[in-house]
Amino acid sequence: MNYNKKEIKQGINIHNIKTNKFKTNLYAVFLAVPLNRENVTKNALLPAVLRRGTSNINSQDLISKKLEEMYGASFDCGVEKTGDNQIIKFYLETINEAFLPEKEELDKKCLELLFDIILNPLVENNGFKPEYVESEKKKLKQIIEGKIDNKRTYSFERCIEEMFKNEPYGLYKYGYVEDLEKITPQNLYEHYKEFIKKCKIDIFVSGNLDDNIELNEQKQQSNDTETEKSLNQMQANSICKIIESNKHIQELAPRKPEYIVNKEKSEIIPKREENTVEEKMQVGQGNLVIGLSSNSQMENEKYVMSVYNAILGGGANSKLFQNVREKNSLAYTAGSTFRRQKNTIFIRCGIEIGNYQKALDTIKEQIEDMKNGNFTEEDMENAKKLIVSSIKGISSEQDTEITYYYGQELSDSFSTLDEYIEKINNVNKQNVEELAKEIWVNTVYFLRD
Repeated sequence: MNYNKKEIKQGINIHNIKTNKFKTNLYAVFLAVPLNRENVTKNALLPAVLRRGTSNINSQDLISKKLEEMYGASFDCGVEKTGDNQIIKFYLETINEAFLPEKEELDKKCLELLFDIILNPLVENNGFKPEYVESEKKKLKQIIEGKIDNKRTYSFERCIEEMFKNEPYGLYKYGYVEDLEKITPQNLYEHYKEFIKKCKIDIFVSGNLDDNIELNEQKQQSNDTETEKSLNQMQANSICKIIESNKHIQELAPRKPEYIVNKEKSEIIPKREENTVEEKMQVGQGNLVIGLSSNSQMENEKYVMSVYNAILGGGANSKLFQNVREKNSLAYTAGSTFRRQKNTIFIRCGIEIGNYQKALDTIKEQIEDMKNGNFTEEDMENAKKLIVSSIKGISSEQDTEITYYYGQELSDSFSTLDEYIEKINNVNKQNVEELAKEIWVNTVYFLRD
């Protein structure tokens, strides 16, 4: 297996993904805390402020210059919502040292810069630099206010907000404009210090790199003193050693991390009357989003739900695409998305506004068809092929593979890609029929003129 995990302190892990498919090494650091209304906006603002400068490199221009000196390394950061957690993420990508004319400890330099940005911020008068905070508040305000510009994305977010009203998952990952006015350089810095003390920290390294676990195994198997000395030297220079010896990492205290484990199992949601929300705006096309909930507690439910979703709306062969879009011409787009962290499916359609009721009725017919087992073994095979193809593509991109393993980490479970494929292939028609009977329409959201 190409993946190894090592806990270096309680609540702080290193994840090493060994791969020789790329000429680059990718380093990622994820900081996870539970989503809550009080801090969601501050958390969203933090990465933008941190990237502006550190105590050692006090401007974004100087950071960019440093990256350029490291053979054009690239840095990025942002915020994400994964289940009921808000994730602050940082990425740094650089060329693998094997492709340099001579060894330059490039991995060490990159990691030092990454940790400097995250853990050694620029501080003035017990707060972040006021100029940077005000500038990033304005940018974040534009992002929050600008979500309405993309009507398709806006409709999706509004359906989630309505479906998970008064719950963490219903919060917008970038926060709220009204909170920005209350944020000062000082209270944001105080929040940052508490955040760093409590968050779950996961450090991912992807590339053709040494890792301590393999080196330890080789040392145990070696009877040759010179070989063992050589392996010891490799271990001293290994990525894990570089990370563990970093002064900013050493200064971090162990923690019982505050984050929500995504069990990827249905929460028991009291079945309620279908909630319909209609919003009017100046639009030329209607956006219909339907949230489906499940109260099934079957074993390996997420794999069955994946197959169900693929049959319902996962591709060109799906029931939604064929019946809502192709046969009845009721939608420009028609498909569904499975959010496994909340065990929820969202159906998304772009429709002519006048077709709303007919499109809604046709969609519900497809859901009923699934309950009644009106799908074939060929539908099952097509769905599985679609999912397996997607899984096989995970390792073709470094950031996608990191995201997969991080999802496993947050769900407190582990499946290799091959095991995931095997579990998908083990799903049978009876499993899907049984699950379909437990699925119900929770929320209907329609954005119209």
